Amino acid sequence: MKSDDSQGALQTMLNRTRSTAASAATNTRSLAFWQMLLFSLLATAPGLRAVEVLTVRELVSHCQLMEAEPQGVDAQYCIRYIQGFIDGAVVTDVRVLLNAETAPNRSESFSERAKRTRAPSLTDQFRAARLAGFCLGDPLPLQDVVDVVVLDLVALNIDDTAESPARGAVYASLREHFACPDE
Repeated sequence: MKSDDSQGALQTMLNRTRSTAASAATNTRSLAFWQMLLFSLLATAPGLRAVEVLTVRELVSHCQLMEAEPQGVDAQYCIRYIQGFIDGAVVTDVRVLLNAETAPNRSESFSERAKRTRAPSLTDQFRAARLAGFCLGDPLPLQDVVDVVVLDLVALNIDDTAESPARGAVYASLREHFACPDE
């Protein structure tokens, strides 16, 4: 009787092992199928970009609606794009300036590093603005800056320049109209 029980238990274990092996083989085939599908989709996809470049034409299409509907989505898109460009330039340049001033071979204490990596002072922001090539003094309303930049964008919205990146046009406009004073 004991041998019948042992054989039954052995048969049950063998069946489970076969079932597990079959399941694993099915999972492996399924995983391989999905991997091949993903690979083929990626291989046949058009060139992917991490960030799609906004063109002058696209930005102007939003900015032209500011006058008709200043609180509309398109007007806000235009204003926030220009504001974000300015904020990004200032913050990046402050970080670059402060990091450049910290000698690479000089060790700094924890408190020095904490002070350097926290919100920069107004003095640091003004010094760093020179790196960007444009200076927006206080109090200069954002809308005044946006109006000037939009006029330049509209003028560029012709021929090949309409398909150029908006970031370059915004930067050129800011440098031209809001150049830093010579010291």
